[in-house]
Amino acid sequence: MWVRRYKPGDAAACAMLFYRAVHEGASGAYTAEQRDAWAKQVPDTEYWHKRLSNDVCFVAERNGAVAGFMTLEPDGHVGLTYVAPEEMGKGTAAALYAALLNEAAVKRLKSLTTEASHLARPFFEKFGWKVVTPQQVERHGVLIPNYKMRCDL
Repeated sequence: MWVRRYKPGDAAACAMLFYRAVHEGASGAYTAEQRDAWAKQVPDTEYWHKRLSNDVCFVAERNGAVAGFMTLEPDGHVGLTYVAPEEMGKGTAAALYAALLNEAAVKRLKSLTTEASHLARPFFEKFGWKVVTPQQVERHGVLIPNYKMRCDL
């Protein structure tokens, strides 16, 4: 596996990975109703490209396929953190996070924030992140619990 910067040709694979991560990877942590509200369908490739191009996006690739991705916004917010269900527990998220930390150091960020899912919370806590507050995010009329988190660098 290797980690690199996002390129436009990754949009469709990242969109599908996002959908699979929500519906397959998060199936034990969220109800079907919550997962459908989070990702009703695979996002449009053009929309997804715009979304991933707006921030620094790192992509993990294994055997020629996108295995995960993570984004860093200019203010230090980690906006998207997704790995393919078959990549969970294989160090893919940790490799993406290492690239993101290097970028944060280059940008001289003092802290990072995120809104972590039930699945992402333990990952971030392992790296010293703290829960600021649990919250309920409304998507399409459905409440989805997650955690506002912060890490001082």
